Amino acid sequence: MELAMRKEPFFLLLGDLVLFVASLWLALFVRYGSPPQGEIFREHLAPFSILFGLSVLVFFIAGLYEKHTSLLKGKLPQIILRAQAANIALAVVFFYTIPYLEIAPKITLFIYLVFSIILTLWWRMKGFFVLGKRRKQRSILIGSGEEMEELLREVNGNARYPMYFVSSLNLDDISRVEFRKDILGPVHDKNVSIIVIDTRSEKIIPVLPHLYNLIFSEIRFIDINRVYEDIFDRVPLSLLRYNWFLENISFLPKRLYDFSKRAMDIVLSLFLGSLSLLIYPLIILALKLDDGGPIFFVQERVGRGNSILKIIKFRSMRTPDATKEISPSDAITRVGKFLRKSRLDELPQLWNVLKGDLSLIGPRPELPPLVALYEKEIPYYNIRHLLKPGLSGWAQLYHETPPKFDAHYEHTKTKLSYDLYYLKNRSFILDLKIVLRTLKVLLSRSGV
Repeated sequence: MELAMRKEPFFLLLGDLVLFVASLWLALFVRYGSPPQGEIFREHLAPFSILFGLSVLVFFIAGLYEKHTSLLKGKLPQIILRAQAANIALAVVFFYTIPYLEIAPKITLFIYLVFSIILTLWWRMKGFFVLGKRRKQRSILIGSGEEMEELLREVNGNARYPMYFVSSLNLDDISRVEFRKDILGPVHDKNVSIIVIDTRSEKIIPVLPHLYNLIFSEIRFIDINRVYEDIFDRVPLSLLRYNWFLENISFLPKRLYDFSKRAMDIVLSLFLGSLSLLIYPLIILALKLDDGGPIFFVQERVGRGNSILKIIKFRSMRTPDATKEISPSDAITRVGKFLRKSRLDELPQLWNVLKGDLSLIGPRPELPPLVALYEKEIPYYNIRHLLKPGLSGWAQLYHETPPKFDAHYEHTKTKLSYDLYYLKNRSFILDLKIVLRTLKVLLSRSGV
């Protein structure tokens, strides 16, 4: 299942590239009224290849190569049309301003964009599901906890997954399980080929000898943690044991990764920080005209190794004296609301990145009082402090209900599950993906 889901983005990418080329061929066919000859097609293919590459980049930033893309069928038209609008803008800029890319007549570009939009919508809405359809493998799920129930609902509720759970067993009721009836029966009667199981649970020990014998029946066993992570892009907290951390959270030196990550931090923070200086005067003027208070706001957060770091932001809330007689919802200034929504209030933190207190990518640093509470109530919470915190991170992109400044244990547990996924899978490619996806979020002004 894991391999099949990881192939999905490449299958989508391949289909997009084929349709981009097909759109160009159709555009030339319509323009000239006959199938384009090899020389004419090659003449157009070279400059249009740049447009293909830009389109793929835009699609990636828009999230159209995510593993869950096909689950968003209701939102796909809107996402695709927005991405294609960006592609149109890029195409016009490149084909009308760069001499090398000049192609006459420009009607060819217009026809190509029309075909590209139509074919891409068809491919993402219909073609992928037809061509990518595969036979489901009948499976049994053995585990416990909320994540097990979540996994059961997700897999059996969506046609895209290559497996279907014909039966599930809760390890909390393992004493009442009859092996021949509850496990061996479905294996033979329903042609089960996969058993997804929590092998780390002590409750599974009594039935392990029986499960061992199923190996000879060519039954494949998959760890429930792997399946959960592959589907939800986060770690199932209720299934974790100490041995998971020993096996997966390795902090052996990754010299090439550490060097490239720090280099990216320095280069981008220096570039973006210097560029942002151009709008500092406008922000400062707006803050002064709004309520005349301080420009910057310094706040303590918990950093790597539980150290205390001070991050700097543009002030978005009224001064303490001004908030005594107003509700918390009115404590944010008019300018502050805009700064928060556009994320401009966090621009000064680029200097924290340049200094080395923060990274561009990593778990977001939390307030010290909240950290003290969470470490007492949430198991393994302090593990997130093994890494340098960041301006943006995996949890900020994919956690739909992030906790704010008040303590919220359930939402923080979910956030931690995303942070642990990043801890386990951190790499330069994953960081680059987060950077590009963050760019999309910032441009859409939806916040991080």
